[in-house]
Amino acid sequence: MAIRVLIADDHRIVRTGIRSFLQSQDDIEVVGEAGDGEEAVALAGTLHPDIAILDVSMPRIGGLEATRRIKAAAPEVHVLMLTMYENERFFSEALAAGAEGYILKGADPEELLVAIRAAAHGEAYLSPDQVQRVLAQYRRWADREPHLAGLAALSAREHEVLALIAEGLTGKEIAARLSLSPNTVERHCTNIMNKLGLHRRAELIRFALREGITPADP
Repeated sequence: MAIRVLIADDHRIVRTGIRSFLQSQDDIEVVGEAGDGEEAVALAGTLHPDIAILDVSMPRIGGLEATRRIKAAAPEVHVLMLTMYENERFFSEALAAGAEGYILKGADPEELLVAIRAAAHGEAYLSPDQVQRVLAQYRRWADREPHLAGLAALSAREHEVLALIAEGLTGKEIAARLSLSPNTVERHCTNIMNKLGLHRRAELIRFALREGITPADP
């Protein structure tokens, strides 16, 4: 049985090219075309394709919102994003919206076939480059996670001290700002590093800046 495909792109020449290529395959049938996101959502509901190929940027509603609506109304429809944007934000948002694959328009046409056939069998498709992105995102999260758990364990005073460290204040300056003794500030610094699993003042500064930790407004 042929894989039923819906194509959505606001450029007719692109849709025509994709349709011509896909219909040359014995196992694929193009059942419809849409020129914008809302039309794609409507056709997905009436045509019941196996695969919807959506451009990210389309009139009325874009491919990301169209993906969310299609997956909410018909979760059995597998969505592949076909786009010119090699952008990590779009890539992450597409996966979060429910897309099973993200293919660049500059990719080899055979990659689209691989993605369609994989999605038709319920498998996600990511190119080797995209797999590396996902792994890199996971590693960044895994690196942050234990520090964030420690952040939640900081006392209000320790938060204040960490924010002032991020401002570049010395221990003596922090002591003067908070009306504490230098020894007390040093103890807070030691406790903060222990809770966050960090070992040097430079690491504390990088962590605080990355997490946007700033002093509370007076």
